[in-house]
Amino acid sequence: MKDNTASTPSKAGAVDIEAFAKNLARMVEGGGKALAAYLKPREQRPVEAAGLSDEIVDMARTFGEVATYWLSDPNRAVELQSRLGRAYLELWGAAARRLSGEETGPVVTPDPKDKRFADPEWSSNQFFDFIKQAYLLSTLWADRLIKDAEGLDPHTRQKAEFYVRQIANALSPSNFVLTNPALLRETLGSNAENLARGMGLLAEDIEAGGGDLKIRQSDAAQFEIGRNIAASPGKVILENELMQLIQYAPSTPTVLKTPLLIVPPWINKFYVLDLAPEKSFIKWCVDHGLTVFVISWINPDARLAKMGFEEYMRLGPLTALDAIEQATGEKKVHTIGYCVGGTMLSITLAYMAAKRDRRIASATLFAAQVDFTHAGDLKVFVDEEQLEALERRMAERGYLEGKWMANAFNMLRSNDLVWPYVVNNYMRGKTPAPFDLLYWNSDATRMTAANHGFYLRQCYLNNTLAKGTMEIGGVKLNLKKIKVPLYNLATREDHIAPAQSAFLGSKFFGGPVKFVLSGSGHIAGVVNPPSRGKYQYWTGGKAGTGTLETWLKKAKEHPGSWWPDWFEWIKSHGADEAPAREPGGGKLKAIEDAPGRYVRVPS
Repeated sequence: MKDNTASTPSKAGAVDIEAFAKNLARMVEGGGKALAAYLKPREQRPVEAAGLSDEIVDMARTFGEVATYWLSDPNRAVELQSRLGRAYLELWGAAARRLSGEETGPVVTPDPKDKRFADPEWSSNQFFDFIKQAYLLSTLWADRLIKDAEGLDPHTRQKAEFYVRQIANALSPSNFVLTNPALLRETLGSNAENLARGMGLLAEDIEAGGGDLKIRQSDAAQFEIGRNIAASPGKVILENELMQLIQYAPSTPTVLKTPLLIVPPWINKFYVLDLAPEKSFIKWCVDHGLTVFVISWINPDARLAKMGFEEYMRLGPLTALDAIEQATGEKKVHTIGYCVGGTMLSITLAYMAAKRDRRIASATLFAAQVDFTHAGDLKVFVDEEQLEALERRMAERGYLEGKWMANAFNMLRSNDLVWPYVVNNYMRGKTPAPFDLLYWNSDATRMTAANHGFYLRQCYLNNTLAKGTMEIGGVKLNLKKIKVPLYNLATREDHIAPAQSAFLGSKFFGGPVKFVLSGSGHIAGVVNPPSRGKYQYWTGGKAGTGTLETWLKKAKEHPGSWWPDWFEWIKSHGADEAPAREPGGGKLKAIEDAPGRYVRVPS
């Protein structure tokens, strides 16, 4: 039998009481600084009425509806308590048999993919094994509590499941020093120096968040926009109140005649497609002979509060199309829209179709939705009561702070994007490793009140684009009038634009649609350079009806990145070439070097 005693906390090494006490004092001092950083902005300005309290009220209201179901019938209430009691009794019995020396298997085991319980001592040490299993039984019971509550409307059920998951993730024993074997060993082995360092990092992150915790997910000191990320050479050739248009410098003597316009999401910064050079989709496109233009959205403030969706469309993609014709002389343009940028591109296409504007040669959607029926857990945040509260909050400032959306996205995958960093940063006292993607993830942008309100109400709440009732500039939009060829890319593990949602969205367009499914998630499934040989993608027949899983059974799997497949598709819609075009060499002169000023504006 394997001897695991060397890994138990009691054998972690002798504790230096004096050093331990000094580090605890440092930890308390760091805690005081963290509290001061939290209180300082609240002393300088009134506490906002809206905010976290709105989420707490909604959570309490949601759980109240669940409780009403279970407590309205005495038999249900008894069954509810008995179910958890039986599970705990089984665990106690197994623990007692194991304590007496009997070989017993676990009552419940974590998902093999769950990294929280990877340390061997979660199983070898009976104390930690008991805590782990008690936690897992409790979370399973809470999950059934929601799933078995009959009569809940779908939205309430989805919210309840989301809130229960967040609470369960927060209360995991892996998040606390005394109930995490690895953390306890490290604390005893370092005489609590890890906790002292961690409290210092906590104070720094609260100060960086302006009084709210801004969890660092990457070593920000290792990155500089324009130097080692967003560094592809090019020029800003046009700017207005809402965007700068970047044209990238060619790296080939000839290029495809038809240029490419990328419409990124306005809720993030565009350089997710121009990270480190070896990951940059923009650089890859340039190196393959495309003339690439990218919209870099402004990080808006209160002065732009009334800039709505129509203004973003007119001053964004429509203005960019005019500028590209001036810069290149070409009337036809290939387009890409990423995430909500894809939704905007689709709306723009429908508007142009109604106006008989045929300047777009093809459209590509990256993880984008036009039908929000199956929009995933982000719908948890969108109902009439929550939207009214959010609109009041935005009206106070004229915009929604970037941290709101950043926190919402992080909470969708809190076991990957929140709690591991809480443990690593504030309990282990370690600065996270440099990671360009997570640096970008934390570089949030604000959203104007008018634009964000329109997007949430028209798309998430009322789904008017899919219903054919959305109007822009007095024009009723019909996606079926869009006849341009479309490359619709979904990512299989997407938690923001679920693959099933993007799959079903294919049926709304009136032209030929090529649906492609990429491995991985919303970012990694898109930003997947061929040189890395990671993941895979699937191609197949017509999408838009049935289920994604049914489509996938008949689809063909290809190893590696989908980028080359997309490029061949682009060439199939125009392979003519032209001499390479230097940015600023046409009628529009260079304003400044890429990536421009707008992307550098902090939140």
